Amino acid sequence: MAADVLSHAGYAVTVYEAMPTLARKFLLAGKSGLNITHSEDYQAFSGRFGEAGQRLQPALDDFGPQDVRAWAADLGTETFVGSSGRVFPTVMKASPLLRAWIKSLQDRGVTVLTRHRWTGFAEDGYRFATPQGDITVSPDAALLALGGASWPRLGSDAAWVPWLRQAGIAVADFRPANCGFDVAWSQMFQDRFAGSPIKSVIALSAARRTQGEFVISRHGIEGSLIYAHAAALRDDLEQRGWANLLLDLAPGKTQDKLAAALARQPAKASFSTRMRKGAGLDGVKLALLRELVPDIASRDADALAASIKALAVPLLRPRPIAEAISSAGGIAWRVVDGSYMLIERPGLFVAGEMLDWEAPTGGYLLTACLATGRAAAKGVIRWIECHSRFD
Repeated sequence: MAADVLSHAGYAVTVYEAMPTLARKFLLAGKSGLNITHSEDYQAFSGRFGEAGQRLQPALDDFGPQDVRAWAADLGTETFVGSSGRVFPTVMKASPLLRAWIKSLQDRGVTVLTRHRWTGFAEDGYRFATPQGDITVSPDAALLALGGASWPRLGSDAAWVPWLRQAGIAVADFRPANCGFDVAWSQMFQDRFAGSPIKSVIALSAARRTQGEFVISRHGIEGSLIYAHAAALRDDLEQRGWANLLLDLAPGKTQDKLAAALARQPAKASFSTRMRKGAGLDGVKLALLRELVPDIASRDADALAASIKALAVPLLRPRPIAEAISSAGGIAWRVVDGSYMLIERPGLFVAGEMLDWEAPTGGYLLTACLATGRAAAKGVIRWIECHSRFD
């Protein structure tokens, strides 16, 4: 996106890409339908970025969800709003948009050099490892967009962190975001229900209350409902050493009505029959209740209803960062100016996930990456124009 802005402004741009092809994470994000942005009210949208929201706000104001859709349309990709409010290309793929985007850049003279991996600073520029050997380049300005630490096999391996720290640039340790969590399932539950979805539940954490679904994995829990709470749960684990995700397994019924319905069930009926007829629970939901509350069958109607409406899932740890959709941590905002330039490295700009921010899934991550790329590029233009007046 930075190359897009700079080439439109008439600058000569070279993109140095470490991988054999461009935008591998972009393509992976679109593998099951590219969630490019979100259609919710902009005030709500811009409030999804936590503590970093204030710093990201100017970039998002300049390039928000409607701008993302217009940009995609200009490249021949129409979009639609899904039932969840998320925005997708009508073709439900990332590759047509990416091909059109790369072609538009090349048509404006942008040079793309793949298998050129940045390996740190040189006295007079930036070092790269290339198939032809090591090189040093000395541009008028440079922009780093090296990603965070999730999905390292796609290129964002955080190898750059030591080089920036050695240069005196503060970088917060990376942590998993939008991730699953480990749970100590019994072997029987794991063998029988790993891969099973749990639908139509409400999840509650310190951060929010949301309705949706998630999946039981061999390790624990995964899925969009879990990712919505991942930051709060991860922080609880770090700060307190423990965390519970609370689940409401019967969101359509109040606790009192649920207790009354359970109390009406015949005492001689089996526990599974009482739960199915009184609470509408069976299959994996009932198995989850049994797994987490071993004495559940001996509880009275009121206690049963309380467990169903607030089932605590004890979490052990987040899944490894290499599995996470995104990462928290990165370059501290205090060392970055309002133009996305590193204060201690004039002429060097940064953008995207290498900055210290996080957001839930739903198009927020991609929109903010695009927006920071544009903002940083505009910062490059201002910096070059300012310095050219004094040369």
